[in-house]
Amino acid sequence: MDKHQANVRPEILALGTLIETTIERISVNEPKRHGDGMLFLDNRLTAFPVRVVQDPVLEPVDKLAWMTMLLQARATRGYAAFPSSSDICKTANIASRSTVARAIAVLRATRWLTLCTRVRGNVFALHGEPLPLADVLYLDTGYMAFLRDAQKNVHARVRHVVKGVLATLDEDIRRGVNVCASDHPTCGHRDAVESLTNEAAGRSNACSGPAVEEAQNTRPNAPKTERPEPESSVTQTRPVADTAPITGIDGDPLIYPKRLGENPRELTHRYLSCVLPEQRQPILDELEGRFRSETRGMRPLYDEMSFLYSLCKAMRNGKFKLNLGVPVQAERAAREKARKRSQHLIQRPNHTDPRKLRDQLKTGIDALSRMKASLGQYDRSDPDASKTSGSSPND
Repeated sequence: MDKHQANVRPEILALGTLIETTIERISVNEPKRHGDGMLFLDNRLTAFPVRVVQDPVLEPVDKLAWMTMLLQARATRGYAAFPSSSDICKTANIASRSTVARAIAVLRATRWLTLCTRVRGNVFALHGEPLPLADVLYLDTGYMAFLRDAQKNVHARVRHVVKGVLATLDEDIRRGVNVCASDHPTCGHRDAVESLTNEAAGRSNACSGPAVEEAQNTRPNAPKTERPEPESSVTQTRPVADTAPITGIDGDPLIYPKRLGENPRELTHRYLSCVLPEQRQPILDELEGRFRSETRGMRPLYDEMSFLYSLCKAMRNGKFKLNLGVPVQAERAAREKARKRSQHLIQRPNHTDPRKLRDQLKTGIDALSRMKASLGQYDRSDPDASKTSGSSPND
């Protein structure tokens, strides 16, 4: 350290003394330690959650965008107008508003940011840790539709992250995990710490290890990592293809309960992909029957996705039994029978020969004329009518 102190401020001199003292202390306490050290040399900064810094999916620009939003919220004690793309660019020194839009989409997909749609407008909620799926489905009513549509986003980075989130969701469902189970927050913190400190885990809150690697490989100049192909298994089911409809037996369209909102319907679509086509409609009928039972005094079903999970689990284990869905199936069968009967009547072909119709009509008219003539009601405009009747009006 330079010993010339002519124009050095007193606080810097004190800092130099602190650095030397720190180095001496480290040398005494940790004699075998080699390498560079670090001291914090400024006033206390705004604290940021460790998880946002260590999230394996987020890029630096995603983290900067999140931190900029946090600064904006803290400046107004928790509530503020959502910063514009231009404001985020200026504060975080990001060159492009398109990059900011990409970062916001990634943050929403990974559940660091939630879009809460309300009657009077949209409110973005910024979270200190990624929310569990159940919480996001409650707050962000369009989350699943956002993931579905974002697979065609103009940004390749967004597409890869979203596909990783959906692939992880499908993987958990295939493994029989209740993806909407509400764990105690402490469990979430514990799992997060384990995933961040254990390199083998390699999982963020929304993405599993393979999905994290895939997302990391999409970064510019990122080294490509090769993963072994998964072993084939007879119990493995195909991933959900969002462009392919989930149908019932013989390709018939499924009939969903009308009560299911957009998020639950999208998630139901993914649950049903893991059971056989002929098993899907009975599960939906049982769910519909459970909804209808509330009108007959049964307690309300608040966690419909957990109930659906239990039905799918019972179906896969061979323990499913149609109960509340029996009247639903009977009602639909009756409607289908009536529809086919009416359709048959409308579409019944008419093969009658027009010439036969004319002959039948003439025969009917002649018979009617003879009946009238026998009653004296012949047609006076017909000169032959009185002769044909065999009598006259004067008789």
